[in-house]
Amino acid sequence: MNLPRKKARGFTLIEVMIAVAIVGILAAIALPSFQAHLRKGRRADAQSFMMDLANRQQQYLLDARTYALDANFVTTLGATTPETVATYYTLTVTPAAATAPPTFTIHAAPFAAGPQGVDGELTLDNVGSKQRNDPNLGTVPW
Repeated sequence: MNLPRKKARGFTLIEVMIAVAIVGILAAIALPSFQAHLRKGRRADAQSFMMDLANRQQQYLLDARTYALDANFVTTLGATTPETVATYYTLTVTPAAATAPPTFTIHAAPFAAGPQGVDGELTLDNVGSKQRNDPNLGTVPW
């Protein structure tokens, strides 16, 4: 007596390989877009913190008749660098000594080896000029 064979259920190797290939293609397309989105978010964090520092510089000028221009200017201004900025950028201020009339330029330079390295340096000065030194486009406003 022959029993009827049950039809095998499941996926064939070809079907699984096609599904893996489709997932790989979608990941290859989505990953660069996701990384660009993260880079823009980190840049926005740095820009926001730089605006806060510029406001603190103006308040400091009213009290001290000069801007905070030392290497520890963030601490001098009573601010704490957020982790999202400190992890990806180095903040500096120029000039190193007081000028007449008083001026400052805050620089946020991305770490070259980090994910923000391709983004370019951000600058903000005492008159509110905001620029980004984009490696592909040159100097552009924020």
